[in-house]
Amino acid sequence: MGVTEQLVHTLNQHGIAVPTPVQAETIPVVLSGEDVVSQAQTGTGKTLAFLLPIIQRIDASSTHVQALIVAPTRELALQITAEAKKLIEAYEGVNVLAVYGGQDVERQMRKLQGGRQLVIGTPGRLLDHLRRGTISLSKVKTLVLDEADQMLHMGFLGEVEEIIRQIPTNRQTLLFSATMPVNVRRLAERFMRSPIDIHVQSERITVKNVKQIVVQTTDRAKQATLCKLIDEHRPYQAIIFCRTKRRASKLNEELLEMGYDSDELHGDLSQSKREQVMERFRKVKMQLLVATDVAARGLDVEGITHVFNYDVPQDAESYIHRIGRTGRAGAQGIAITFASPRDRMAVELIERGIGQKLERRNQDGEHTEVAGDVRTGRGKKSDNERSSGRGGRGNSRGTRSDAKDARGQGAGRGGRGAARGKQGSDAGGRSGRREARNEGHGGRSSARDGRGQGRSSRSQSSQGAGRQESRGKSGGQSSGRSSQGGGRSSGRGGGRRSR
Repeated sequence: MGVTEQLVHTLNQHGIAVPTPVQAETIPVVLSGEDVVSQAQTGTGKTLAFLLPIIQRIDASSTHVQALIVAPTRELALQITAEAKKLIEAYEGVNVLAVYGGQDVERQMRKLQGGRQLVIGTPGRLLDHLRRGTISLSKVKTLVLDEADQMLHMGFLGEVEEIIRQIPTNRQTLLFSATMPVNVRRLAERFMRSPIDIHVQSERITVKNVKQIVVQTTDRAKQATLCKLIDEHRPYQAIIFCRTKRRASKLNEELLEMGYDSDELHGDLSQSKREQVMERFRKVKMQLLVATDVAARGLDVEGITHVFNYDVPQDAESYIHRIGRTGRAGAQGIAITFASPRDRMAVELIERGIGQKLERRNQDGEHTEVAGDVRTGRGKKSDNERSSGRGGRGNSRGTRSDAKDARGQGAGRGGRGAARGKQGSDAGGRSGRREARNEGHGGRSSARDGRGQGRSSRSQSSQGAGRQESRGKSGGQSSGRSSQGGGRSSGRGGGRRSR
């Protein structure tokens, strides 16, 4: 395709060995200098399709802005910047800068003065810098408009046109869009020179074969909610995705402390350690893998039944990559994303990217919104919404307030304390689980048999927990949650011994 060995080596280090269809079609055309209009869905690898040729052609000896990438949102701008920074590791003297709203303008100005060959930004902040005279686009050779349909849908047409007019007309322009509405086509006709059309269909098997759920929770309750769902779903194997290496490591420590069969996979581990962890997971010698996005690339395991997004992915492309780990070879998978109130915008960005409204539940498993078409916003409403319209929102806020009250009374901490407190008395159970793991696994068949035995134990314990919770509702939530913790303990112990 014309990509240098230097970049190919960098890609291999990050677990990328084979180009996607959009990359194979787009990269040679971009390297030839042609304008490109590419209709590619999220999840096709389009980001590398324009980043690789851009970085390959940057002149490190010049500190002028040589390439500009315009993205509709801060989240997307940061994601593109993160990918670019990985690629420029092999190029000394090449610098990249993200400019977007909500960040200190003075700090961005100082970085621009230091020289940045590649700038990635949102229309509003880029226009702000142009008006201040803190950025010059007179030397830009390549302009990228990413997710152009979303950019125009958000009302940035005027800003985009003004930015384009600041760039030399002999530039190369690359336009990427999931859809091609009339306004996007008109933009291409006005500002592009006989562009080459590239249309690549996205593989949407992930959406078809994976049941997708958003569980609305809080940062404080997220870990307890994760454990509850692991106990309820009893995944054969699952990947738990975290945003950072530190969070992945910390969560794995907590899971191990509570007796779960887990391990971690992230960039802070040595190459040999990462390979050992991946080999153990492939051979079904562990049930749960806590990982970061980059570390999990290249991990192809058929036995993954569940994906837990402990942290919401940055964008729809990352979301599809994550949930694509399950639902393989025609099998059904489950992807559960934990979202706090501050994650609302990120979840909506993902929904727009995949063209689907995700089913929402609260941390008790009750439906709050049913999946529908994100373009129309149509979908079945919950009972509360049907009966009271906007009152459904009021109930939601009331529930959040009640949850805060419960935490103030120590309900959440009481449940967690009971769950951890039982660990001392359950030392023998953990010891037995370690012995079972040390003896090895007798293949998937024995693991399934063991899980079958674990089900009866969990069933009995969960029934007891349900009765206790029913009685506990009149007398306070704390005792009910504590008894649930105990129920999970006995069920989990039975299930893990089989493995």
